[in-house]
Amino acid sequence: MLYSELQCSEAIHKAVERMGFAEMTEVQEKTIPVMLAGRDVIAKAPTGTGKTCAFGIPVAEHIDPALKAPQAVILAPTRELALQIGESFDAYGKYLKLRSTVIFGGVGQAPQVEAIRKGVDILIACPGRLNDLIGQGFIDLSALEIFVLDEADRMLDMGFVHDVKKVIAKLPAQRQNLMFSATMPAEIEQLAAGILRDPAFVKVDPVSSTVDRIQ
Repeated sequence: MLYSELQCSEAIHKAVERMGFAEMTEVQEKTIPVMLAGRDVIAKAPTGTGKTCAFGIPVAEHIDPALKAPQAVILAPTRELALQIGESFDAYGKYLKLRSTVIFGGVGQAPQVEAIRKGVDILIACPGRLNDLIGQGFIDLSALEIFVLDEADRMLDMGFVHDVKKVIAKLPAQRQNLMFSATMPAEIEQLAAGILRDPAFVKVDPVSSTVDRIQ
């Protein structure tokens, strides 16, 4: 499926074209139309299959900059991944008036708090620092409409599931939920069952490595 076939705004089409994307990966083709329709999605998809774009386009399409409040939260297990997702949103939202910021621990919180005070539509966050800033009253998620949990199995491996559950407990009951995980251990399935409503399940096989293809 081509990106040009997607039912989304001209601004998104223009941004995707500028990024040089033409044909969707398997995970994008299977998830983007479902997400644009507003359904919850759980996707078993390894790193390197185009997951960030798969949820990035529907999230960017859904945001209303006039609200001036966080409407989407993307949880990521590491600072590196959060920063990478943040760069992607800068690209998808180039022709939209989207404001996103990346929140992570291990650094002073002052610049992150300042960015939130200026107004943010999309929060890309590691769960520990997000809980800290919510607890301090800097973040109000009452207008939130989309929750994305990326690399859920790594969250589990790194011991962040308790922090993730604390974030989820602070979200509005009515929201769209998107979950991505390379593997589906029992604890991730239980977490999914607790937050997803009638989700579409998408399974994508790993991209074969160079070694696999050498003859």
